[in-house]
Amino acid sequence: MQRRAALIQSALITIPALMLAGCGTSAPASVTALRSIVGADLVGTRGATPADQRKIDRTVVGLCAGGVWTKAECKRHGEGR
Repeated sequence: MQRRAALIQSALITIPALMLAGCGTSAPASVTALRSIVGADLVGTRGATPADQRKIDRTVVGLCAGGVWTKAECKRHGEGR
């Protein structure tokens, strides 16, 4: 009975730990590679609705904070508001 309880306790600890380890993310190999994937088409883009614009702006904030876009591109996106 103790052996079974120990096995169950071990499984309850190990399985979530393995699941979390498998769900990890790794950084892109380089900002240049990520930039080539993402591009800069969203710079200055305006959404058709306020909800669309919020989605675009949230994406832009992440790209700017991650250094994918240059400071000039980030500044240009914020112009014209």
